[in-house]
Amino acid sequence: MSAGAMRGAAPQEGPGAAAGAAGGPPSAESVPLVVAIPTHKRPEGLERAVGTVLPQITAIVSDASSPVSRAELLVIDNDPAASARATAERLAAGPGGSALRYVVEERPGVAAVRNRALDEAADARLLVFIDDDEEARENWLSSLVGLWAREGAQAVAGHVLPAYDAEPEAWVREGGFFVRATWPTGTARPASASNCLLLDLDFLRARGLRFDERFGATGGEDTLLTRSLVAAGGTLLWCAEAQVVDHVPAQRLDRAWILRRQRAHAANSVRVDLALAGSGSRAARARIRGRALIGGAARVVAGAGRGVAGIILRSTSHRARGARLMARGTGLASAALGGSGHAEYGRS
Repeated sequence: MSAGAMRGAAPQEGPGAAAGAAGGPPSAESVPLVVAIPTHKRPEGLERAVGTVLPQITAIVSDASSPVSRAELLVIDNDPAASARATAERLAAGPGGSALRYVVEERPGVAAVRNRALDEAADARLLVFIDDDEEARENWLSSLVGLWAREGAQAVAGHVLPAYDAEPEAWVREGGFFVRATWPTGTARPASASNCLLLDLDFLRARGLRFDERFGATGGEDTLLTRSLVAAGGTLLWCAEAQVVDHVPAQRLDRAWILRRQRAHAANSVRVDLALAGSGSRAARARIRGRALIGGAARVVAGAGRGVAGIILRSTSHRARGARLMARGTGLASAALGGSGHAEYGRS
């Protein structure tokens, strides 16, 4: 496995990781932090993401009230050809770039990249993920860290907002396909995606938690990890103020792509349930498959009915949401019957 070796002069180190129980609130000592951006052949998106994260890293380290002693921006390139190297090197030479480090993870799949982040953050207490097609809004990082410091949570998730690179058709907007739910800050959540997520690494290390690389090509590794974190006694809190903007390219506004992703997400939810059940209980796994099959069939029927109602009522919303429900039902049923899921993160 090759790793890029471009490392700037990191901000001066503080006293190191906080003491105390694994995953507990920070002590009087300050805390080292790593922000990780996994990337794969998105140089423009990477530049945009880095441009919004680096100033926040500089600000949080220089803030006397912050628990963070030192911080690093880790760019993990999942292209074996290291196509992001030139972009990363140029950004590292710019303002605040001394905090940027670039590595290459040759193993394909999003789970391998996220596990590489865990390994590269071996000396850190906190690891924060943001994607290479996102940009961080103001106070994103300080909001995540602040809630963690106040509440002693083992994970903190933030709100992802869509920004369309092209005007979507009414069917896409009315279907709400790219709109994520939000909750009041401090709300405990059972799981989270990892594109706006803070993890307390002391807790993960103490519980032996890592991303499951069986989910590397399909996604769902983040849901499995955060559900495992909660099952192990950890707390995952929502932070509404920690916001990132997800840039949705025009090619993702295609109906076929959207419905394929809905099926994949539903299928992944079943695969996560099965992974959590483990291989020891055949009865539990049979119950999971049975619920998914029945629930999937019910959604297909309900979605078809809503779609018909949309045609009769000339309602774009009903037609779109009916199609969404049918796609999710199909995904549930497929996974219940042993379908492997769509390889959204397969290497191309």
